[in-house]
Amino acid sequence: MESILIIGALLGLLLLRVPVAFAMGALGVVLLWLKGFPLIAVPQRLFGTMDSFELLAVPLFLLMSNVLLKGGVGRDLFASVQAWVGHWPGGLGVATIKSCTLFSAISGSSVATAATIGTVAIPEMEKRGYDRPFIMGQLAAGGTLGILIPPSIPLIIYGVITETSIPTLFLAGIGPGLFLATLFIIYAMYYSRGKDSLKVERLPMNQRLLVTLYALPTVVLAIAIIGSIYAGIATPSESAGVGFVIAMIMTFAMGRMNFTKLRDAVHDSLKTTAMIFIIVAGAKVFSYAITLYLIPQSISSFLTENISDPTLFIFAVGLVLLIIGFFLEALSMMLIMVPVLFPALQVMGIDPIWFGIFFVVLIETALITPPVGLNLFVIQAVGKARLEEVIKGAIPFALIMLSTAVLLWFWQDLALYIPYKLF
Repeated sequence: MESILIIGALLGLLLLRVPVAFAMGALGVVLLWLKGFPLIAVPQRLFGTMDSFELLAVPLFLLMSNVLLKGGVGRDLFASVQAWVGHWPGGLGVATIKSCTLFSAISGSSVATAATIGTVAIPEMEKRGYDRPFIMGQLAAGGTLGILIPPSIPLIIYGVITETSIPTLFLAGIGPGLFLATLFIIYAMYYSRGKDSLKVERLPMNQRLLVTLYALPTVVLAIAIIGSIYAGIATPSESAGVGFVIAMIMTFAMGRMNFTKLRDAVHDSLKTTAMIFIIVAGAKVFSYAITLYLIPQSISSFLTENISDPTLFIFAVGLVLLIIGFFLEALSMMLIMVPVLFPALQVMGIDPIWFGIFFVVLIETALITPPVGLNLFVIQAVGKARLEEVIKGAIPFALIMLSTAVLLWFWQDLALYIPYKLF
């Protein structure tokens, strides 16, 4: 009964539109006070949240991606990919997904990926005659690759919460991320079948090589970031710091960065970082309180006593995440649900690395489902579109993501082959 009341109180605060960070933080403080636990633990928990070397990667990756965004790197990336695949059926759609995939390997953020590539791709695809719902839906979905293909900010936070290896989580995200990108490309080509007007003229080889040369620094940056982490040369935080320095040098050397743009990049990164850290801090206080109330253990016991089959357990988790994804944004879903569900994973014998990837695929879907799908609003703003257009175009991609989540259960090596069998 106590667990139901606490969960009901949290849902009530969220329905009253109390910001997620303050709803969790305030409820956590009240719960501690009611049980007579010392409230000195609250500032200790808040400080402990910020005092994390692993979380340092979050603002650094955000800062790097915003510098690249302000420096117009997306234009070079899109032009380079378009030069090689633009003459394919649905070539601009293919170029959009490939560009999102490449930028995801730098940014770690779905919003940054959607905004960067969307700014360039939307005018090009509209000029070529693509339907606006398809354009908006594809970019909203393509942007979600930023939180699955490493480096991924949600995977960093999942690793911090569950104390699992962040580099291993990054390795596990590669297979599903590339698989999803491939499915998106296949759908774009299927959508464009028989529509020759959507094709772009094939460029001569010398022009292809020229535009590729402009995008080469971005590709090298992505390889340097990911390679340094997997080679064990740098931690994700160190790699993000080096990436930010390289991004600064690169954009200033190309003449695309000035101190006004840099100030804007820092300001945007600061706002996003503050939002993430406040939510994490509130969730930390709430998770501490519910742990003292033994709620995660109670829920875990309830699940394991009533759901003994791991397949049924994963189905129930997926259904719950799908429902709450209509009302909560991705980070809040992770911070609320992971501490509650994680104890049950060990009892069920479910690999925590696999579960992290499964969880991120489902919160990817939440990014493009109304009413609070963040990428829907980003693309609506970038493309000056009606929300109905974006939602209509995103539905097929959301179904592809859900199908991938189902496939992940039956083919777990999609996520686990690279970290466990190649490394």
